[in-house]
Amino acid sequence: MQDFSGIKENYKKIAAVIPENVQLVAVSKTHPAEAVQEIYNMGQKVFGENKVQELVEKQTLLPKDIQWHLIGHLQTNKVKYIAPFVDTIQSVDSEKILKEIDKQATKNDRKIKVLLQVKIAAEDTKFGFAIEEAEQIFQSYLENKYPHVEINGLMGMATFTENKNQIAQEFKVLKDLFDKLSLKQPLAVLSMGMSDDYPIAIKSGANSVRIGSSIFGRRNYDV
Repeated sequence: MQDFSGIKENYKKIAAVIPENVQLVAVSKTHPAEAVQEIYNMGQKVFGENKVQELVEKQTLLPKDIQWHLIGHLQTNKVKYIAPFVDTIQSVDSEKILKEIDKQATKNDRKIKVLLQVKIAAEDTKFGFAIEEAEQIFQSYLENKYPHVEINGLMGMATFTENKNQIAQEFKVLKDLFDKLSLKQPLAVLSMGMSDDYPIAIKSGANSVRIGSSIFGRRNYDV
């Protein structure tokens, strides 16, 4: 039987330093359902996955009161697989995907919470709306263009760099947009920060952080 004591110790340390007003999304990608179950047993209810297939597999094996967040890039043809149960899709990075989520939510007679992913990093590999695009999408949402979607907030990833000032500056861009959009209609979730930069994100105003390797250890890409 696999020993999960290290994971449990990691979770305890992380949970102890995350402020009460900040949601911890435990990102379990490439780690087994048994590891998720151990953290769930310690009181964690919100988990994130990068890939649809892995999310669907774990959802069938694990307790039904887990709030699943899809945090990785999502293709339109995969939305239907998670639409019946996903709590939040954090990685909405195009109007095309937003329309598909609305369509599948309609079919499942539910409203799906989403976050608009905004590109704040200098890296070309990161997905996300430009600031102006996010503003336009949010305006369309306020005009009830996507009736079965609830835009609950924003998500962003900072550049992978040792430069803490650059990271903080990129997070500030997203926080400023969050505040600007919230004047039109209050937003609930500002999802910024991962294992390497979550302390900076929290200082910058994040109220949701996505933490994987600091809890579960290095990713296992052999699975």
